[in-house]
Order: sequence, then C-alpha cells, then structure tokens
Amino acid sequence: MQRRLALPLLLACVLAACGTAPPGLRRPAAGRLDPEGASDVAMHALGLVGTPYRYGGNTPDGGFDCSGLIGYVYRHGITPVLAPRTVAQLAGWGAEVERDTLRTGDLVVFGSRATHAGIYVGEGRFVHAPSTGGTVRLDRLDGPYWSRQPVAFRRP
Repeated sequence: MQRRLALPLLLACVLAACGTAPPGLRRPAAGRLDPEGASDVAMHALGLVGTPYRYGGNTPDGGFDCSGLIGYVYRHGITPVLAPRTVAQLAGWGAEVERDTLRTGDLVVFGSRATHAGIYVGEGRFVHAPSTGGTVRLDRLDGPYWSRQPVAFRRP
C-alpha cells in the first residue's frame, strides 16, 4: 500500500519542482525590471551581436534563436530573471508598453501572432537572432523590413 502512495507523491514533487525558478533566478512581476537591470540587459544583448543563429539554440557557444537569445540575456544579467522560452510566451510576458515609452531592455515582439522577438537597446534599435544562416544582429525598428511588421512592446 505504501509503495502505491509513494510513486504518485514522488511524481507530484518532481512536477512541482519543474514549475519553480532555479536558485538565484526570479520571475519579475509585470514591468518590475529596474532601470539598472534593464540597462544591463541591453548591454549584454549588444555583446552577443555576431553569435551564430541556431534553431532552438540558447547559448553563445551553441548559437541562438530569437527566444533563446532573450532567455540567455535575462538569465545572465545583474538581476537574473527567468524568461519564457517561446516567442508565443514572450508575447504575454511582463506589461505592454507603448512605442513612445520604450526603454532599453524592453522586448520587441513581431507578428500579429508573435513570430519573432528581440531586445530593445535604445535609439530605435533592437538586438535579435533573425534566421538560419545569420547571426545575432542589431537592427532598426524603422528599417525597411521591420517597420512594415506588426509589433508589440513588453516590459518584463
């Protein structure tokens, strides 16, 4: 009888552990990343420009896809933050902000159904991992391609 109860209890404990942030990481309340942390996020993202793109990638050594880049940058900042792993999840993370209130460290989420994301670094620019065969790069929101895309802005 005790064995039958032990397995479900063990399974419940393991699943509960999957839903918690690792030690040292935090999940911020919407819009709670302080200005120092936001600036650190932007600087860290800029430092990764040139890293190869890799679908599913989430490290500088292995390469990045767009959401892997965002997760890595937020996880390794002054105040480590556990970011969602997919673009669809990033589209609902934090608080929505208007274009005229953007600050460094905010997320830029493209597509009417959230298909791509990057990190705003100021002066109308964002860092992102664009596509297979490319590298992490710095682009402008008002550039010929990106200015025609539906975009939303989020503040973690």
